Amino acid sequence: MTQSNERVHPPKPSVLVVEDDNAVRRSLQLLLRSRGYDVRAYPTAKLAMGDPQSLATDCLIADLIMPDGDGIALLHHLRAHDWSGPAMLISGYLTPEAETRAHDAGFTAIFKKPLPETVIVSALERMMDGKAPSQS
Repeated sequence: MTQSNERVHPPKPSVLVVEDDNAVRRSLQLLLRSRGYDVRAYPTAKLAMGDPQSLATDCLIADLIMPDGDGIALLHHLRAHDWSGPAMLISGYLTPEAETRAHDAGFTAIFKKPLPETVIVSALERMMDGKAPSQS
């Protein structure tokens, strides 16, 4: 009998990033991939909703305001299709009303842009561990 030195690695957590700002989206992709996450990224909510693979992701990071909708409507769409992962909303235009709507929609974390990379990574790690992230 031979022993294998190969280790079985758990699958990488996957993150759906939906952000219309190209620089922010690309930065998030690079940051999260460097931390071992598998990232699917889209510039619009419509593109994300049109890809069935979006429902196979573990977590959502979405911008609030996009040209074809918003992150809250996107989360409602995903939930309507039985997606149950944690979700983070990021926005440069966060109002108290939008924050309340996002909480009511089921966002686990809500942050105002710009925010440090460490805040996103820390919040994502806590969400993936089933813990509530600290809000900023």
